[in-house]
Amino acid sequence: MYIIVGLGNPGEKYLQTRHNTGRLALAYLEKKELKGVKLVHLDTFMNKSGLAIVKVVKNKTAAKKLIVIHDDLDLSLGNMKISYNRSSGGHKGVESIIRALKTKEFIRIRIGIGKKNDVEKHILGEFKKSEIETLKKVFKKANEAVQIIVGEGLTRAMTEFNS
Repeated sequence: MYIIVGLGNPGEKYLQTRHNTGRLALAYLEKKELKGVKLVHLDTFMNKSGLAIVKVVKNKTAAKKLIVIHDDLDLSLGNMKISYNRSSGGHKGVESIIRALKTKEFIRIRIGIGKKNDVEKHILGEFKKSEIETLKKVFKKANEAVQIIVGEGLTRAMTEFNS
């Protein structure tokens, strides 16, 4: 069974922000009939994600079936990339997970939010209506990627979605 988490921050204040892209994607996936997965909602802030994940992912072997969905400044809005066994790329939520699990061997679905000069203002800013429409298309691709990861394997999904 794969465990899927969507990174973000709790509370109404952060609900529609770019940094909550992972949580928004998880909410989208909840509406789909996914088999072979368990969707887990974290109740911690982004930089404490690892503390919550170690409660459901007990060891390094289990981490290999963890799928973490999160925002990525290095990808433009509308793009998505699947990664495995990679560094955090400076993402504080992913850093927290790597520290807590003591491994980088987990799957990441990185969803682009673009990059601006004022990073904090950008990631904590809310999506515009046009950006939300773009996100919905990316969430559909993320759903397809999860289905391929579960049904056909990570390599197949990376080949299809990272080209």
